[in-house]
Amino acid sequence: MKISQDFTFRTSIRSTAVALAVLAAASPALAGSGQPGHGHGDMPKQGHMMEGMKMGGHGAPGHHGAMAAIGEPGKPADVTRTIDITMQDNFYEPEEITVQAGETVRFRIINKGTLLHEFGLGTTAMHAAHQKQMMVMMEHGMIEADRINPEKMKMDHGDGHMMKHDDPNSILLEPGKSGEIIWKFTKPMALEFACNIPGHYESGMMGPVRIK
Repeated sequence: MKISQDFTFRTSIRSTAVALAVLAAASPALAGSGQPGHGHGDMPKQGHMMEGMKMGGHGAPGHHGAMAAIGEPGKPADVTRTIDITMQDNFYEPEEITVQAGETVRFRIINKGTLLHEFGLGTTAMHAAHQKQMMVMMEHGMIEADRINPEKMKMDHGDGHMMKHDDPNSILLEPGKSGEIIWKFTKPMALEFACNIPGHYESGMMGPVRIK
């Protein structure tokens, strides 16, 4: 009975996420077709916003402070432990992570779902800001429900600004793809790992990072 209930719950979550992603991709208001604030004339502004709202706030005032607050990119030689992360539709295995303050961890991540997923480390506030970035990326066709559009990821939206997803504390993976993040947790604090693709966080695709 428990297996059946879990399957039904996860199927319901997946259906909700798919519906939200498809709605975001298909809505004329989100597609930027002549809507105020979404036209090509607004793209330089969007580009600046995107660079200022990545997982570490790259390009924005306080970027280095924000990154230092949650730790720092780790060196492969300093890795003391590897944690395997499996991304499904729409949940992680494991559901929570425990690390030691000062520890450098390699996260080996694989997407076994049928949707595009992200593994990102940050505070609740950082994830909330990053969700806005991911929504804009979907609005402009840079990401879709199950794929990354590499050509649109490279687009220059004015003054050399591009909408990227390349911070060291976050990785975006298509179905069947894998990758890794090496991160040093410098001090105890409240962190989460999460997927900020529209609808996924709200569907429960997040978990705590417990730093001892």
